[in-house]
Amino acid sequence: MADEKNPFPGENNTGHIWDDNIRELDNPVPRWWMVGFWASIIWWVAYGILYPMIPLGEDSTKGVLGWTQIGEYNDGVAEVQAVRAKFEDQIAGMTPAEILADDGLSGYSVASARVLFGDNCQACHGAGGQGGPGYPVLADDDWLYGGTIDAITQTITNGRQGVMIAHAATLSEQEIDTLAQYTVDLSQGKANEAGAELYQTKGCFACHGPDAKGIQIMGSANLTDAIWRFNEDDKLASAKYTIKHGVNAANDPMSREAVMPAFNARLSENDIKKLAVYVHKLGGGQ
Repeated sequence: MADEKNPFPGENNTGHIWDDNIRELDNPVPRWWMVGFWASIIWWVAYGILYPMIPLGEDSTKGVLGWTQIGEYNDGVAEVQAVRAKFEDQIAGMTPAEILADDGLSGYSVASARVLFGDNCQACHGAGGQGGPGYPVLADDDWLYGGTIDAITQTITNGRQGVMIAHAATLSEQEIDTLAQYTVDLSQGKANEAGAELYQTKGCFACHGPDAKGIQIMGSANLTDAIWRFNEDDKLASAKYTIKHGVNAANDPMSREAVMPAFNARLSENDIKKLAVYVHKLGGGQ
């Protein structure tokens, strides 16, 4: 009778058989598996005793070692700061110009400020300082406010907000067209007598200078070079728009926006010095 129920005599199965030969075995669990099973339980209990583990509302068990992720992070930061301290202490007592003149400290500043630039400047000025639509290039030698190390430091510290008056109400369409064409011709080295005369008559030289090369103390653009901050694809249309609506002109809602925020409340004095050295060394520092 037993053989009818279990056609596999001598095999340790449960007697549950399907389709003549599929059966459920009743072998003991392998020893290695049991060792691993109990070891994992012991490890789990030990971990829960040593480290934070079990949630308790908004808190958790602390663990006898007192370890926390933020504590480990702070320890790591402290180690980095200890390595940097000898450089940071020197930088704290030096001017940006002195740091720039020191090969060791300027090299350290560039390496340290690469992350600062990525976190604070890259979104507007590009990863390599190549700029973007409406944002100045930092890797060339064209500077609205000057490219000396001191000027760059001042720009980062206090920010910049240039202003160009909107002339839509003071110039006719023909005059705007003439001046726009004049700026394009200037950038290409072409003569334009009508535009030059209107440039003087309308007082454009007061901001951009008698030679149209700009005035750095005012942050006015150099009109004689081939560098265009806004819409390089259509220079004439870009010049017309800027002349008509201005830059940061309070009385014109269509005015171009061009504001560099101040970083003195966001970055430390040392970080600003290092960032200034980094920007100066991008290729266009004066």
